[in-house]
Amino acid sequence: MKPVEIYTSPLCGYCHAAKRLLKEKGIAFSEVDVLRHSDRKGEMIKRANGGRTVPQIFVGDVHVGGCDELYALERAGKLDGLLAA
Repeated sequence: MKPVEIYTSPLCGYCHAAKRLLKEKGIAFSEVDVLRHSDRKGEMIKRANGGRTVPQIFVGDVHVGGCDELYALERAGKLDGLLAA
């Protein structure tokens, strides 16, 4: 399974929803709290091609996007395939 990384903020409801989906599916992920680690926000923006909002979700080297995109992949039945590819 490809590694999953999510950039978050503790005040973000979309971040909590994205993490909840990953946890419900049993998907391990690493989390970067950009509020606590503000020095990593620039890294997130660069990796997300200018995306400044949280969450920003990556599966391996693939930028999934945010919470809405993660749920869209799940609804379309494509999330498991992306994780396994």
